[in-house]
Amino acid sequence: MTTTVSKIEGKLDKEIAAFFQNSRFKEYQIKVSKHITYDDFLEDKMLIIVAIRSGVPYSLFKLIQDYTPFSENDWASFLGISTKSLQRYRASSEHHFKPIHSEKIIEMAEVTKVGLDVFGSMEKLRLWLNTPNYALGNLKPIELLKDSYGKELVISELTRINHGILI
Repeated sequence: MTTTVSKIEGKLDKEIAAFFQNSRFKEYQIKVSKHITYDDFLEDKMLIIVAIRSGVPYSLFKLIQDYTPFSENDWASFLGISTKSLQRYRASSEHHFKPIHSEKIIEMAEVTKVGLDVFGSMEKLRLWLNTPNYALGNLKPIELLKDSYGKELVISELTRINHGILI
């Protein structure tokens, strides 16, 4: 992976650690290592649930946005909000996304993680996401990411590709 991706991964690790050291998680009675990484977070469903319910802060979203192969227009479409709203949230340093938006942000982070595991580079993942796929009804995988059922189809197809099962 490129140096830029590695730099963003380091920033994501720091942001996730800071996010879970916040006192607002006391009610969930979860134990989080001070050295939690972004990958640790994406593998722990309980941490994901806590993050969704608490609301992803804009600072974490921005790093995830920079890490994924999706444009600002893609993000606005996934979240069902305008690009102007995203710009307004950027101006508010303390903005936390609603749970419905937080869930979608984390879903796109999961798709990116699986896609990078399969393809090894953001460029190859981006190309795959934007190419019609026979196994997905000749739709572009990115077109399916607007809802959770479509996201599951995309993840399943990535898993099949990773295991060498090509349709």
